[in-house]
Formats: sequence, structure tokens, C-alpha cells
Amino acid sequence: MKTATLYRPVGPQELALIEASGWRAFPPRLPGQPIFYPVTNEAYATQIARDWNVKESGSGFVTRFEVDADFVARYPRHTVGASIHEELWVPAEDLGEFNAHIVGRIEVIATFGDDAERTR
Repeated sequence: MKTATLYRPVGPQELALIEASGWRAFPPRLPGQPIFYPVTNEAYATQIARDWNVKESGSGFVTRFEVDADFVARYPRHTVGASIHEELWVPAEDLGEFNAHIVGRIEVIATFGDDAERTR
């Protein structure tokens, strides 16, 4: 199976829910969050985790994961700023199926802010 590497910047609450899943799934979206948006590159995920998550919650984390490339191809890529600001828009109602197509575990590859020393 061919996989695609994606990234997701998260705060400490979302990270705790990912950990509770055994590092295998992202939590359901909250009311008012109709889209799950993994990003396509580490630089963009780092910007969000460092510059937004830390400001909002004191800590930010960059997660990396593999997903079935054929499955994820159904979601178009959107550039929402500069060329590195590329993300997928996955409707919240598709998140369960999206999680089922994650290959392996979700891993934390960078931490910022209060929990910068956090280890798993």
C-alpha cells in the first residue's frame, strides 16, 4: 500500500485525546469545527504549533502520520496563504473513516512552549 505523510499541529488537549487512542486516531471535531485539516508539510505544521497553539494553550505539538494515499487522494489540497500553507479539508463527518485509513501510529515530532520537554 502506498502511503502519504501528513502533519497535524495540536494543543495539549487534543494531544491527550490522541494519546488515549493509543496514538492511532484523531478525536472527533468539536461543535463549530466542520473541517479536520491535516497539513501537507512539517514547516506549516510547525508555524501553527509554535505561533498559534502556544499562544492559545501554552503548548504546541507537531504530529506526523501516514495515511493510505489512495484514500486521502479524495480530499483536495487547499493553499490558504503562502505556497507552504497547504492543507487537506476533511469534513468532520469523514473523520472516523479517515482515522481508519491511518497506517501505523501518530507520532509527535516537535514540541513548543510549556511542554517542550514532554516525552512519550
